[in-house]
Amino acid sequence: MNTREEFEQIMAECRALFAKKLHDYGPAWRILRPSSLTDQIYIKANRIRSLEVKGVSMVGEGIRPEFIGIVNYAIVGLVQLEHGYSDQPDDMTVEQALQAYDVQAEKALQLMLRKNHDYDEAWRAMRVSSYTDLILMKVFRTKQIEALDGDTLVSEGVDANYMDMMNYAVFGLIKLTFGEENP
Repeated sequence: MNTREEFEQIMAECRALFAKKLHDYGPAWRILRPSSLTDQIYIKANRIRSLEVKGVSMVGEGIRPEFIGIVNYAIVGLVQLEHGYSDQPDDMTVEQALQAYDVQAEKALQLMLRKNHDYDEAWRAMRVSSYTDLILMKVFRTKQIEALDGDTLVSEGVDANYMDMMNYAVFGLIKLTFGEENP
C-alpha cells in the first residue's frame, strides 16, 4: 500500500467511528467552542504520552483509540472554525455533519500529499512517540494563539495547527496499523 491508500484507510476508520457517534449522540459537539476542542485534543495526547511512558493502561483502552479521537476532534475543530459553534446542536443534520467531515478530511489528505512531496515522507523515519510530542506542542501553540485571539505576528492559525495534529495522529495510526514502528 502507498501512503495515500494507508491515509485513506485510516481516515475511513476514523469516519466510521464518527458516523456511529453521530448516530448515537447527534451533532452534540456543535456546542463546543474551538478552545474546548483544543482541550479535548490535549486530554487525548496527554493520555497517549502517559501510556507511552508508563507502558500500561489502567482502564483497558490503548493508544490507538486516542489517536482516532485526536483525528476526529481535529476535524470537529476545523468544522467549528469554518461554520462557527452553535448554542443548539440541532443546527446541523447528521448528513451535513458527515459532509463537513468529508470536506475537512479531503483537505487534510491534500495537505499531507503536498507536504509528503516536499519532505520526502520523512515522517516514516520518526517514532510514534515523536508524533505524540509534536501533537502536544501543537496543542500548546494553539492555546497560545487562542489566548492571543488569533492575532499572531508570523504564525499560522488554529486551523493549520488542527490540520497538523490530525496528520500526525494519522501517521501514528498508520504506523500502529501497518507495523512500521522504528526504534
